[in-house]
Amino acid sequence: MNESFLFGRLSLSDFEPLKIFHNPDLSTAIGSIASWIVIVGVVAVLGLLTVKRWWGPLFTQWLNTTDHKKIGIMYLAFAGIMFTRGVLEGVVMRAHLMTSYEKGFLSSEHFAELFSTHGTIMIFFVLMPALIGLMNLLVPLQIGARDVAFPKLNQISLGFTVVGGMLIMISLVIGGFETGGWTAYPPFTGATFQPGPGPDYWVWAIGLSGVGSLLSGLNFAVTIYKMRCPGMTFMRMPLFTWTALCTSILLIFALPPLTAVTLMQALDRYLDFHFFTNDLGGNMMNYANMFWMFGHPEVYILILPAFGIYSEISQTFSGKVLYGYVSLVAATMAIAVLSFTVWLHHFFTMGQSSAINAAFGIATMLIAIPTGVKVYVWIATLWRGRVRLRTPIVYLAGFIVFFVIGGYTGVMLANPTINFAVHNSQFVVAHFHNVLLPGSLFAILAAIYTWFPKFFGFRLDETWSLRTAYLFVAGFAVTFLPLYALGLMGYPRRSPAFDDPAFIPYVVVSFVGALILVSALTSFFVTFLVSVRHRDELAVPGGDPWDGWTLEWASPAPVPEWNFAVIPQVSSRHAFGIEKMSGQAFQFDIDRIEPVDLPAKSYIGLAIAVFGTMMGFALVFWIWWLAALSLLVMVGYGIALGFLPDRPIRISAEEIARVERRWIEAARSENLTRREDEVSPTNHGYAAPIAGARA
Repeated sequence: MNESFLFGRLSLSDFEPLKIFHNPDLSTAIGSIASWIVIVGVVAVLGLLTVKRWWGPLFTQWLNTTDHKKIGIMYLAFAGIMFTRGVLEGVVMRAHLMTSYEKGFLSSEHFAELFSTHGTIMIFFVLMPALIGLMNLLVPLQIGARDVAFPKLNQISLGFTVVGGMLIMISLVIGGFETGGWTAYPPFTGATFQPGPGPDYWVWAIGLSGVGSLLSGLNFAVTIYKMRCPGMTFMRMPLFTWTALCTSILLIFALPPLTAVTLMQALDRYLDFHFFTNDLGGNMMNYANMFWMFGHPEVYILILPAFGIYSEISQTFSGKVLYGYVSLVAATMAIAVLSFTVWLHHFFTMGQSSAINAAFGIATMLIAIPTGVKVYVWIATLWRGRVRLRTPIVYLAGFIVFFVIGGYTGVMLANPTINFAVHNSQFVVAHFHNVLLPGSLFAILAAIYTWFPKFFGFRLDETWSLRTAYLFVAGFAVTFLPLYALGLMGYPRRSPAFDDPAFIPYVVVSFVGALILVSALTSFFVTFLVSVRHRDELAVPGGDPWDGWTLEWASPAPVPEWNFAVIPQVSSRHAFGIEKMSGQAFQFDIDRIEPVDLPAKSYIGLAIAVFGTMMGFALVFWIWWLAALSLLVMVGYGIALGFLPDRPIRISAEEIARVERRWIEAARSENLTRREDEVSPTNHGYAAPIAGARA
């Protein structure tokens, strides 16, 4: 392999857009076209920013912000971009599988690469950033705080997450990705089997983004432990905050094994260590154990915040107090603990003793108990409630049906004997999609609809939102439920082709479902375009369009930078709801309003994103001088930041009082919106409490 000081091992042959000119087959053409789409998309975005003159606001209001709300929005925007790529890659794979009885149109290597990037993107760069983004948006507001405990660390966390995503996107244009699946098992991803840059992209994308996730866990744990408003005891916290706390604990304890295993993989590949190869005493099972010590808690990192979202929307859109609050808290904590005891069920087929398999099978079955408690609680909350069939309820209903099916199949897979028979089949693909997509993705989509007006000041169009929800539910059912049958018929997962014509009807139906999911994704973006166009009639400046009972609804929309004019003091789990029902909401005491010091702006997160990406790219292609320079800049910036004076942004009491007075005067002059009118233009965010509701 040729290597130079200036460009390392990078050469023209690594540029994917050029490969179509050297090998113009269909598989190569698809890869090259995808890389050209990325290039054109980047140029188009840069052109739009220039034409619209958005560079100034971008650098002075967003890229240097320490406001938890804006950081949360950027997390969600990043996840949306990666989600688009992940869905489209899934459709290409489904299209290939539909034709793979006659070999298919992708090469086996290209299919394996898509298989790897799709899983990596959806797990690490869609679901995790989206849920951390929602935690950023909601947790400080729900506990009555002005921001997270460490605002600059929050910015750094986002920077590291973006680094991982950027490396994944660059791999589409330069060098290609690894072909060993999203878990990147050695020795297949070792230097002997895959000497190219693909596995190194995975190592640095996952390793660096994992640092950001770990820092997020530390930040939110401290925020929830130390920054709750007066009266906000643990048992008065909203359920979403509880799930965010448990997720933070999981991040703190689960990310170190992932960081260790990626660094050990890097040492194997770069310095010829032998942690995971048979040479010189290495053992691949060390990798499997360490990866899944992270990997199974990761499942609950993705699902626990979603459980919190479903808990919030079940009570909000049924007009009932959440049934079994204490049970939900206990179940959440039980899941967090048990999630560290089940990792070995991911490799029941790899030769452990029957006693070990039985122990981990029992632990896996046990975790179904607190999960079942949660499903029961949500159904009980909806039972005889004043349920409004809004978009979040559609997602919740779809989730309950699909998640129960996924849960049953999970209990089946907890039996090592059944697992041994179907472990490497499409049955398992159906199972984890059945759990993760309705579990996490539906919750994220429901949360975006529910809390979007809180942070942007206008609701999402109900017609298009419902269309999107129904399409996602239908698309999911048609795409993934047939895979259960395929798995039981013997169709292996990860296989780029099959030789049994009996599989053909099922893969065709699954492809149709993938097309429905693309329609759902398109409808999702159309929803935003339509809503922005009609934002004046959808405006909800009151900030409470759904009759929320928790503290995040007790402020105008969009939420001001300081969150609350006065730090609230609570005496129940439903403080704002009780105030509204008793007529004590929207009180204004100017004597209690004081100036607020907000954290100073900083570009440390942007520096991490830019130079971290440069460092990761340089390490992938062995451009050692660039890697050292990038690391030096990041470390130097961090050290310099410690010596620079901290100049907080002071918001005057007069400015805070002006915003608060305008909001409260409008609330007192408005005709409060009844629930049956909440999607009409008369809903300005001042919701009338539901008659007969009790908190």
